[in-house]
Amino acid sequence: MSRSTKHKQQLRARRHFRVRKKVQGTADRPRLAVFRSNKHITAQVIDDATGRTLAAASTIESDLRSSATGNRDAATTVGRLVGERAKAAGVAKVVFDRGGFQYHGRVAALADAAREAGLEF
Repeated sequence: MSRSTKHKQQLRARRHFRVRKKVQGTADRPRLAVFRSNKHITAQVIDDATGRTLAAASTIESDLRSSATGNRDAATTVGRLVGERAKAAGVAKVVFDRGGFQYHGRVAALADAAREAGLEF
């Protein structure tokens, strides 16, 4: 791993810790956590009080893997899926954890699709 790649990862981890100091998921309002890699995007609805994942969606899933996985369309699909699954689990309101990533592009597309699916944040 090159020094610049490692440095970028360290900076993202620092931003993520800074965000996580303020963003805490509860049973009433769990945390919608987003992870973005170069190839995939993952979203989880997490109750931090119990440490349980209530709903999740990812481009790694077999039905989403057949199409492109690293673009805004894939992020929109994942956002819609996690929103529907969270509603099915009885979750209406969440706090958004962007995971140290900039709220732009795929992260923003996922958030917008989750809002359209009925999640409030």
